[in-house]
Amino acid sequence: MLRIKSVFLLLVSYLAISSQVTGQIFDPVEWEFTTYKTAENEYDLVFKAEIEDCWHIYSQVLDGDEGPLPLWFSFEENTTIEFVDGVIECENQMLTEYDPNFAMDLNFYEGTTTFHQHVKVVDPSADTIKGFVSFMVCDPSKCLPPEDLDFEFSLASATDLPADMNYCPDRPRPPCDMHEGGSGEHSESSEETNDTNSTGEEEEEQGIWTLFFLGFGLGFAALLTPCVFPMIPMTVSFFTKTSKTKSQGIRNALLYGFFIIFIYTGLGLLLTAIFGVDALNAFSTNPWFNLFLFALLVVFGLSFLGAFEITLPASWANKADSASDKGGVAGIFFMAATLAIVSFSCTGPLVGSALAGAAQGGYGGPATIMFGFSLALALPFMLFSAFPGWLNSLPQSGGWLNSVKVVLGLLEIGFAFKFLSNADLVWQAGLLKRELFIAIWIAITTVMTLYLFNFIRFSHDSKIEKVSTPRFMFGLLFFVLTIYMIPGLTGAPLKIISGFPPPMFYAENPPEHHVEAEFMDYDLALAEAKKQNKPLLVDYTGWACVNCRKMEETVWPDPAIAELITQEVILVSLYVDERIDLPEDEQRVEEYGGKDFKIKTVGNKWSYMQASKYNTNAQPYYVLEDHDGNALNGSASYDPDVEVFKKFLEEGIAKFK
Repeated sequence: MLRIKSVFLLLVSYLAISSQVTGQIFDPVEWEFTTYKTAENEYDLVFKAEIEDCWHIYSQVLDGDEGPLPLWFSFEENTTIEFVDGVIECENQMLTEYDPNFAMDLNFYEGTTTFHQHVKVVDPSADTIKGFVSFMVCDPSKCLPPEDLDFEFSLASATDLPADMNYCPDRPRPPCDMHEGGSGEHSESSEETNDTNSTGEEEEEQGIWTLFFLGFGLGFAALLTPCVFPMIPMTVSFFTKTSKTKSQGIRNALLYGFFIIFIYTGLGLLLTAIFGVDALNAFSTNPWFNLFLFALLVVFGLSFLGAFEITLPASWANKADSASDKGGVAGIFFMAATLAIVSFSCTGPLVGSALAGAAQGGYGGPATIMFGFSLALALPFMLFSAFPGWLNSLPQSGGWLNSVKVVLGLLEIGFAFKFLSNADLVWQAGLLKRELFIAIWIAITTVMTLYLFNFIRFSHDSKIEKVSTPRFMFGLLFFVLTIYMIPGLTGAPLKIISGFPPPMFYAENPPEHHVEAEFMDYDLALAEAKKQNKPLLVDYTGWACVNCRKMEETVWPDPAIAELITQEVILVSLYVDERIDLPEDEQRVEEYGGKDFKIKTVGNKWSYMQASKYNTNAQPYYVLEDHDGNALNGSASYDPDVEVFKKFLEEGIAKFK
């Protein structure tokens, strides 16, 4: 069962993020195995891992099944030995941080760390203890294929445990220029590795900014709802009339805005603390959480459409409003709290959507998105208090505010289907394939278009005589979006919204240019290449290699690329993390570049082939070979530029011919 679990974890979590580093074998972990005698017939088996700077291995215990392969010690069955408890980790050396490879908080170890297993001898004939350690090693930008390393402990050669032995001393974190303030060195090709790391940091920074602007946009939308917008002139008027001086009014308004930001950002952090980072991580991967979010957003959407109203208890608002009469800083805080409570029927669904959008990573995601949300909400109160004359330029409250709620409600329902799609993809249930998803969104944007053009009205809408220019422009925008999505029903890629609908291959009719390898065995593919007199395109890949999938979904389907792959070459995909055992007569140990390759599985076989032929173990990695197995024109790795990959293919094919 442990083996089955590890295979499952590997298939769903292995991440071989491509780097631009080629011609390099990474071997960042060295293991040392020592036996200590602790008492009569009792021993400690000590596993010492020396990990290069900037790399880490994961703990044995990881929450959920969506992350990397955890550390795993496997002992051969031995009736002469009693294993006391399990392998003990040095928890004082454990780091728990956000891992950009898996977009979640994980437990891992860096530098030098030790694990130990206590055993008792129950039979004097006991001599050796054998097994293997399975581990996965990553740096902040990439992961290497999991590795199984054999170990053997000799009881006869055990030394007495030193009196001052401490398996888990406190150690400073190893230096690394990927960490803030670090200045570590890298083993090889440090310049290229640094380039890759900086790319990873840039992507993480871009993700934070994306969450901020998402939150800011939702906050701005909440501002334009009937629960919030009318509060602006009322609140500004209160500050200007009750403040003795203009500067005091501005100061109070700034304080009011600060408390709005404090309350909403604190809410995001509080929910994260209550449910845990791992629960929020599960939002993006666990199908049951995705179903819950689907139902939640549908409820929120229906409330915006007027089916019912979601409110907090009136007593909360009354108590907060009563406390605001005290004046001073405390009074202003309770004024902000009153706004949050009274406007919940409008802001609650948007806050829920914001937190759902940030349901990955650590505390930074919810804090960032709620900061953006509350900043957009607080800015008008602060600005109009500083410049009250601007109030004259504000549009009057009216039926248009309800129109905003209706549009937001339809959008909430539309986005709900994204979470339903996530669950369907995980289960591969086939209930919400690409065409149906796009059809639902076409229906929603069509209703939005007709609503904004005043062809349909809801029961609580006020009658309008003519469509205003802003309303017409938004209606036109959704009309254009509707027209744009229609070709998606017949397989068009819809690149503008790429990544939002289910992937191209998850469709009733997969696209004509969908490319999939016919072969997963090198020898069979080479024989077919000779038979058809075509070059062999070797794709070194991984089952859950994110950048491999990006190439297959964005570059390979291009008509020119698809034609070259399907007509001019024979494609073979070799999965370096395939855990199917090889026949015993094919299992062996090979050495290359100072690194032992234990070839027990199909994946080990392809990993060794890649390393020994091309001196690299990063994926994706593409090579065009002739019939003697020689590279025709170098190699290619992850690059979403279609022209670059097309040039690589054309040059190799031309050279072969």
